[in-house]
Amino acid sequence: MTNNHESRIPSGRPGVGPSGSTDDARITLRSPAELADALPYMLGFHPTDSLVMVAVHGGGGRFGGRLRVGIPDDADEWEDTARQAAECLVRGSERRGDKPDGIVVYLCQDPSGEDSGQRVMTRLRPLAQRIRLACGSLDVPVLEALCLSGGRYWSYCCPDERCCPAEGSVLAAAGTSVMAAAATFAGLQVRGSLRQIEGRLTPPAGGPVATEMEEALDRAAAALVPKILDGATREEVGAETLALARALMQRMTLAPPAEGGPRADDWDDALLGHDEAAALILGLQDREIRDIAAEWMEEEEAAPALRLWRALARRCVGAYGEHAAAPLTLAGWVSWSTGDEPTARIALGLALRADSDYRFAQLLHHACNEGIDPEGLRHCLREERRRREPKRGRASSRPPGRRPRTARRASRRTAGSDQ
Repeated sequence: MTNNHESRIPSGRPGVGPSGSTDDARITLRSPAELADALPYMLGFHPTDSLVMVAVHGGGGRFGGRLRVGIPDDADEWEDTARQAAECLVRGSERRGDKPDGIVVYLCQDPSGEDSGQRVMTRLRPLAQRIRLACGSLDVPVLEALCLSGGRYWSYCCPDERCCPAEGSVLAAAGTSVMAAAATFAGLQVRGSLRQIEGRLTPPAGGPVATEMEEALDRAAAALVPKILDGATREEVGAETLALARALMQRMTLAPPAEGGPRADDWDDALLGHDEAAALILGLQDREIRDIAAEWMEEEEAAPALRLWRALARRCVGAYGEHAAAPLTLAGWVSWSTGDEPTARIALGLALRADSDYRFAQLLHHACNEGIDPEGLRHCLREERRRREPKRGRASSRPPGRRPRTARRASRRTAGSDQ
């Protein structure tokens, strides 16, 4: 592997997308080792169980669009995954006016049990080959394909044992490379692994706490659905939901966690009672209430709102998993609005995993991936908030004859979601 590739590192300013600007820092990557080291800085996190594809443009090898999808457990799905991923990246680049001249591929999967990184690399080789064929069918060559596993990397393209030995090469220690120094200078963060970020947004798999959460949601649903079915009290439910959300944000503002990460999440979870969280989760299934909550996206409101939406997403347990789409979408929106695109994409992807038809998540996910400036939506939400100021404290009205999905799904014993 001797081709040079120029990586453009975002400057870290809020609102700057992955393509950066003319002022962005740049670094040239000359080897598989440097390409492997660059991956978490290009994505903003360490991918796990992921296929990542990066478009390369021009003779200088400028990096463009990036795509990440999970690696299917079933090898029978690999051909379709390879074809769809290649088409998505190439056609997306073409829509933005520049077909890639090549693609760099990463297969990232750590060994499990008694497995080894080398065995993972060997097992994923057919997937790498299918990706190369899928890209070739679109007249875009794969310039390099790397497997990252167990702290080592392998090249599926380089036959030179001197730089790419069969046993793999050790990845550079975190923070010790030229890429790490350039990223730090540019203000770019690596926010941990994909698994860690998803863990902050997903509920416990089971246990006594999860049971208590689900029982609280059952109680809230039994109390809320009759009120929503009665049109006279729907506006009251909306006002109560918004008042509760504001009260919980204020509580979080007055009680900041001592540190970040999972310990901060434990702190926030302790600040919320199960019944409070359940009432708010169900209230947010109403589209208009959710849209008002989306206005808490900047300045001093953004941080407590993001903490609250993450905490609510972690409470959507058992039969209420689909309800996570609303708080996850709000968490993704606040993250994107405040310049954290990597976390935004992950949160919005989880929202669509919870409810693939959730329209607000679909629109935000597409806009974020297309590099659209979120300021347009922020402006619309600010204007809507100003128009509603005389009615502060009241939920906005809904056209007559249409019930929220919370009521439409009452027969399924849970409240629903109207995108």
